Amino acid sequence: MKLLRIVVAITAFAVAGSGQAAAQYGAPAPQAPRIPAGGLQFSSSSQFSGSVPAGQATATPIPLSLQEAIDRGIKNNLGLLVRGALGSMARADRLRALSALLPALNAGVTETETQIDLAVYGISVPGFPSVVGPFHYIDARAAASAYLLNFTSLKNLRSAAESARAAELSIQDGRDLVVQAVAAGYFAVLADIGRVAATRTQVDTAQALYTAAHDRHVAGVSAAIDELRAQVELKAQQERLVAAQNALARDKLTLGRAIGLPAGQDFNPTDEAPYVPLEGLGAEDLVKRALENRADYRSAGAQLRAAEMARKAADAERYPTAYLDANYGVIGPSPNNSHGTFSVIGSVNINLFDGGRIRADQQAASAEIERRRSELADLRGRIDYEVRTSLLDLSTAADQVALARSNVDLAAQTLDQARDRFASGVADNIEVVQAQEALAGANQDLINSLFAHNLAKVSLARAVGGAETSLKQFLGGNR
Repeated sequence: MKLLRIVVAITAFAVAGSGQAAAQYGAPAPQAPRIPAGGLQFSSSSQFSGSVPAGQATATPIPLSLQEAIDRGIKNNLGLLVRGALGSMARADRLRALSALLPALNAGVTETETQIDLAVYGISVPGFPSVVGPFHYIDARAAASAYLLNFTSLKNLRSAAESARAAELSIQDGRDLVVQAVAAGYFAVLADIGRVAATRTQVDTAQALYTAAHDRHVAGVSAAIDELRAQVELKAQQERLVAAQNALARDKLTLGRAIGLPAGQDFNPTDEAPYVPLEGLGAEDLVKRALENRADYRSAGAQLRAAEMARKAADAERYPTAYLDANYGVIGPSPNNSHGTFSVIGSVNINLFDGGRIRADQQAASAEIERRRSELADLRGRIDYEVRTSLLDLSTAADQVALARSNVDLAAQTLDQARDRFASGVADNIEVVQAQEALAGANQDLINSLFAHNLAKVSLARAVGGAETSLKQFLGGNR
């Protein structure tokens, strides 16, 4: 009878504990995670106009060179920070894909106090109690599980690695976009400073003209209309000065936002707008250089390869998978009264019918490949377009600078002669006002052409890639 009690208790324990043990140590083979074939979706370029401000604002303006502005932008610009976060997410996806190929190990200790009603399991022995227990046991066990063969997970890992590389290259491309945005903003501020200075000179000239016209009118030498005309010109120049100062203040705020200056922090640019003509730049050589250097082009190539790997992963879903699950531990009423037990389970799974799921995955991956291939071809054409248009803008701006400089000299001579004629009483001040307007326009044209020339260099540096290095070369006149 004692032996019968022991056999019944063991049987009941096996029935009751089999589900619990299977849940802990004999779980079914996990499904390998799929890496999306679409790759990473990067932020729009509008994010590069924002930043994360750093530091505290000071009451006095700080000096700021172009290189310092670029360094601040690379450190604080929002677009680059977002791309850095997306790069971290891509690396996390790669680790997740790698984990599907590595074994999973775990260990645990369970202590159980249980009582079993044998009637629930249909066990009924005449003269034997239907309730067994309570009884106590301890189970200390280690378990391991791993795929021995899983082509889908292997292809997913390679796809995730290409996506991670694309993300790293996108960060490099983000640096180029930051350099482009900051340099363009810095040169815009320099152009605004030039416009303010030129307009202030025109205000001084208009003030002198108005004073002379007023004195001549008081002396009865000229008509009152000459004084009124000079006063109108003075007010017009003062209005232009106010608008130029406002534009300068706004562009300073825009640049400060892009490079992460503290709110309300003013600055004074320490660099001047350079003008160094570039000659001997061949479009074909620059396009070739751009295709080698542009991080966004290489990133697009990596995304295409990731999509191709995802297509192969979808194909591999039809291949067999081999899985191993094993555990070993000791079980007994107490640690001193226990015995070792183990189980090793190997399984091979073959996909016989999936209702079209694999075919759908293949079609989706193929469509993604076509999309990535089309985007890569479009980007190649856009790079060629950007290089050639930047060269055209650079050549046109250089011609405009030469013409504007000549026109400034001619307009200045015209204004001097008109003022002499007005002072001598040979002519009224209409000629002076017209000459002053012509000089103001010539100065504005010169400032705009210098700005356009430097902006074309910034665009060309972005177009050929490696903007940090290329911009220094182009601004210095190096080929």
